[in-house]
Amino acid sequence: MSPAHRRHRPGAPDPADGLREHSATLRSHALRLHAAAEALDWRGPQADAFRAEVAALAERCATAAGGLAVAADQLEETRTA
Repeated sequence: MSPAHRRHRPGAPDPADGLREHSATLRSHALRLHAAAEALDWRGPQADAFRAEVAALAERCATAAGGLAVAADQLEETRTA
């Protein structure tokens, strides 16, 4: 049996649920990063550069969260197929 078709141990956390939990956490972090960057009173070119870096990090978190959600769906589909 291929690893994709193996069932997880009884009582063990569901792998797809774990991926979804990590996805939700990353999405939450992305939102917090965006909010924190916008709330800064700091002004000037360095502040703008910092905000851009934080926004890029938040976007990477959101992208990774989306990837984890897709992986969770795919994992669940292979288990139910």
